[in-house]
Amino acid sequence: MVDDIELNRLFWHSRRGMLELDVLLVPFVKEVYPNLDAADRERYRKLLECEDQDMFGWFMQRGEPEDADLRRMVRMILDRVQPK
Repeated sequence: MVDDIELNRLFWHSRRGMLELDVLLVPFVKEVYPNLDAADRERYRKLLECEDQDMFGWFMQRGEPEDADLRRMVRMILDRVQPK
């Protein structure tokens, strides 16, 4: 279970100041994060520690993270917004 304090903190950490990242991360943290298991919640928090420019490249599919946990989270976020 995710408490309101954690969600509020993650909401503000998900606001990166780069529109391309905000439109992916903010809805994800609001709509998906509360239903993630503990391991995926930890992966999301790990993603938020990354540099904006790195995340931008990953989400624009110009590269992918070397770290498997980060790759999983980037894919999860992209799969949510990209039609199959």
